[in-house]
Amino acid sequence: MGIIVSSDILEKWLNAWSLSRKLPLPTKFKSGYKVEVGYEKQKARYVFAELNGDFIQLSETISEPWIFLKVCTAYEEVIKIISEKWVIQPQGYMMSCISPMHIPNKSMPDGYKIELENDNSTTVVRILTEEGELASIGHLVIVGELAVYDRISTEENHKRKGLATLLIKELEKIAVSKNVRNNFLVATEEGRLLYQTLGWEVCSFIHQLSYHHKCMKYKAVKF
Repeated sequence: MGIIVSSDILEKWLNAWSLSRKLPLPTKFKSGYKVEVGYEKQKARYVFAELNGDFIQLSETISEPWIFLKVCTAYEEVIKIISEKWVIQPQGYMMSCISPMHIPNKSMPDGYKIELENDNSTTVVRILTEEGELASIGHLVIVGELAVYDRISTEENHKRKGLATLLIKELEKIAVSKNVRNNFLVATEEGRLLYQTLGWEVCSFIHQLSYHHKCMKYKAVKF
């Protein structure tokens, strides 16, 4: 699987994750981190760089709905120790890349334009139609020497036009302009396939667990 995600990288990613959502920065919780999310259906998240005693103990003591646990490890390791009260959500992939990415020179398809917005520590790139409809969006947060790519998505009716690749290229240009060439993100299975074609490598699995309650209906929460 390559390198293991260090606690330092994990903290920087969580800082970026929080900044891009205007949430409180993560705080240390034993060997992991805690983010007070404060959403109705995600009150807090705890994140650990490895499956260890702190993670296991926490998983056994939580009994409050809408608390999420994340751990960088393989599915077969998580399933061994987690009780039935936890729902394991689809696997994510922590990925890294050193610029330049393997992105071919392609022009923006006709009928689309790029819009940039700087919001404090976060740069937001949007690809819009000429009528102003959102087609694709992505966020970039620089934390130290790490460029964190976050919340990259393309609307269903605008997929398969290369917009996501063009958007990532624009985000990379912004990072390089700040002399940051170490790139990091967490991808879904679908996203992993795209990023690998651009030169990204998987450095760790990450699993998200949600506390199960019989009155709750779950929808997968993005990393």
